[in-house]
Amino acid sequence: MSDAEFEELKELAAHGDEDAVAPLLEIAGEREDANELRLLAESGNTDAMDERVQLATEAGDVDELRQLEADGIPDATEVLDELYEEDPTDDGT
Repeated sequence: MSDAEFEELKELAAHGDEDAVAPLLEIAGEREDANELRLLAESGNTDAMDERVQLATEAGDVDELRQLEADGIPDATEVLDELYEEDPTDDGT
């Protein structure tokens, strides 16, 4: 998908076109576009929240996981708990 098509999907989704949200979410995840995923999550899209947690987990980004946890995303808490159980001496720094 071209950048222009991606931008068009973003515009459609921003104006409430629900049919644009699913492909936008998929492409944002593939592109690891954390900003777009954040925007989708802020609009209440739980799939975008899940994708943010997944990307942060795959990247080993403990700081991002902590931010997601602070934002109230339970999956981030679960991942952080699992990481701590694996290595209780690792504080993520």
